[in-house]
Amino acid sequence: MVTVFDLLERYLKQGRIQVDPSRHPEVVTYHDPCNYTRKSLKAFGQSYGEVGRWITRQCAPNLVDMYPCGDSNYCCGAGGGAWAMGFHEERVYYGRVKAQQIKRTGARLVVAPCHNCRDQILKSLTREYNLDIEVKYIWELVADSLVVAGEPARQDAGRE
Repeated sequence: MVTVFDLLERYLKQGRIQVDPSRHPEVVTYHDPCNYTRKSLKAFGQSYGEVGRWITRQCAPNLVDMYPCGDSNYCCGAGGGAWAMGFHEERVYYGRVKAQQIKRTGARLVVAPCHNCRDQILKSLTREYNLDIEVKYIWELVADSLVVAGEPARQDAGRE
């Protein structure tokens, strides 16, 4: 079994893909999904929090972690099927801690590898807690950072 984390890490380390970190100069934070940290560690003996952070740093060097993070991070509120079911009020209530964590980082971009987490943060928490952020999957962050063969890295990134 190969996860998107394994594949992206391998491709980046082997140089099969190249990314331009200047495309994401803003403050970025990484959300540790329950499924890819605690549940993955228990089921497969592998937590992907640090791998996800490493991949994120390759694309966006201004990473600020939430506290706590990694295997101790808080659920966004969409876990356990709550996103797919009709528990909007409960999801938003339990997501309040995640919203506070995000706000404290000052991040403008949140990397949320899990589809439930991404949807919860993007479609619920941003509205309910006035989060002025962009939310991307980890593969989406990498795709947006890719250097296409023959394309020079942007030299003017961050200049206004």
